[in-house]
Amino acid sequence: MKVRFDATGEVVVITGGAQGIGAALVTAVNAAGGTAVVFDVTAPVEGVEHVMVDVADRSAVEAAVAGVLERHGRIDGLVAGAAVQPRSPVLEMDAAEWTRTLQVNLDGVVWACQAVVPHMVAQQSGSVVVFTSGMASTGFAGAAAYAASKAALVAFAKTLAVEVAGDRVRVNVVAPGVIDTEQFRGANASAEREHWQDTIGIGDPEDVVGPLLFLLSDAAAMTGSLLTRERAFAKLTSFVE
Repeated sequence: MKVRFDATGEVVVITGGAQGIGAALVTAVNAAGGTAVVFDVTAPVEGVEHVMVDVADRSAVEAAVAGVLERHGRIDGLVAGAAVQPRSPVLEMDAAEWTRTLQVNLDGVVWACQAVVPHMVAQQSGSVVVFTSGMASTGFAGAAAYAASKAALVAFAKTLAVEVAGDRVRVNVVAPGVIDTEQFRGANASAEREHWQDTIGIGDPEDVVGPLLFLLSDAAAMTGSLLTRERAFAKLTSFVE
């Protein structure tokens, strides 16, 4: 992939950046002259700056952000991609599954924004990108907790965008579409994956890097927007294995 994004001197925190879309973005940011810092419970590839942190732990997120600021003196971008995607029907879902999903997918974004955005406000620049999903608007059998968390994130991000717009901090949302990641393979049986591919196709993590780099850059003179790569997602909601 040819990178056209100049991130020289910029620091980008990527939650969930050890794998999948986040890992592809880490490679692109570093290649563009920036410094990508991964917040993840899984270690990324060797040579990537990494902080072992569970984003559901507010104090851990605050400590991790403080460490980044101490080492680098600034944070220019925050990409909130950490998420879990358990599968069980609503009537069979237990409280622990529901709670953990919202803690990681929703609370984790809130804690990261609360820790990072004040510094962006102080420097009067910065970009936050939050991941949502087509499931947020269509629902998907067996993924109620995930879909609910992703729907809530849209409202949260749009609200934050309004609140910090006057401070030259942008907050936007990306719906990546169906992407071949470790999480996707773990959440979908082979028959389901074949259905996704036959219906709307499965993308690669690198397919999402361009939109993310755009939103992180000053070229994206937009905030409170939802950028989607979804393709006819609703076609999939009736699928039952």
